[in-house]
Amino acid sequence: MSTTLRSFCKINLGLAIGAPRPDGFHPLATCYQTLAAHDLVTVEAWPAPETALRLTCTDARVPTDDRNTAWKMAERVLVAMQVSAEVRIHIEKRLPVQGGIGAGSANAVAALLGIEAELGRRLPDEERFRMAAEVGSDVPLFLVGGTVLGTGRGEVVTPLQDLPAIECVLALPEVGVSTPQAYRDWDALHGTGNREQGTEGSDQKSVIGDQGSRSALTRPEGSDRLETLSRALSAALGPGSTYSSGVSAVGGGLAPLEALVRTGIENDFEDVVFRQYPFLGTIKRVLAAPGHPEEAAVCAALSGSGSALFGLYRTPAAAQAAEERLAKEGIRSLRTKTLPRAEYEKFLVVGS
Repeated sequence: MSTTLRSFCKINLGLAIGAPRPDGFHPLATCYQTLAAHDLVTVEAWPAPETALRLTCTDARVPTDDRNTAWKMAERVLVAMQVSAEVRIHIEKRLPVQGGIGAGSANAVAALLGIEAELGRRLPDEERFRMAAEVGSDVPLFLVGGTVLGTGRGEVVTPLQDLPAIECVLALPEVGVSTPQAYRDWDALHGTGNREQGTEGSDQKSVIGDQGSRSALTRPEGSDRLETLSRALSAALGPGSTYSSGVSAVGGGLAPLEALVRTGIENDFEDVVFRQYPFLGTIKRVLAAPGHPEEAAVCAALSGSGSALFGLYRTPAAAQAAEERLAKEGIRSLRTKTLPRAEYEKFLVVGS
């Protein structure tokens, strides 16, 4: 017997970075949004006299030992359950590595849910969220799904009113961006100190409009910046129900997303990542299609610290046009949609 799960990815609709905390992590505020694009994670587990973990992956770049987030989660789940078991995890990799879309973090949650299903045990929510936060800053998001406010270092998650399913195009350039290095570059650029940093997860953010446009959220440094973004997100989307499904979009259609865009949300990582990789800024402009109202993105941005970028579009035709523009530039792309919370929960387990 085995359990196969869809390991969905995410983008970030706005991310503000604060100065490093004493523990080396950066406080942030972000709006996570899950997407329908996914890896497949298959889990087998059965009680055994001694615990043994085995992890395989179709992508040779992905570590298959205790460096892998799914492995780290599996170890913690068995300790929390106070059981020993043989666990086999196979990741069919469909998403980019180091793309800034939380693929590895989602794999970790898929491992947790798969082991629970295989062993017939469900851990309490508090335990699940504690372990997720230990594994990575954006891992707890994937226990919720949909449109989610992330604070703390990204691990404190609060469901927002869901955006509807919106056409999304991911641009996937052949370069990897290190999130810890992006934070170090941010500190160097903004003079926020040289504290030793922890291993921050794929903490992400996204930007609106053309490269270099700094609007309402070009604000004072420190906690005020984080509070400004949190208020903007809450005002545009409002709170959802805590860790539950069935939260519907506000106002229907694209109205919630357009309201969010009008707040001027931005991705702070673009300040440093576009300096290091200028062609990523060019890809953003290709996605945005300024000057072409019929094809223009409602929102175009770097996803997390990159290297993936995304565009959200009003119609399938506009999304297809974005794919064609990227293809002309020789840039690989992936067409998908945003995934609201109810659909996220419904389609997690393959065959359910």
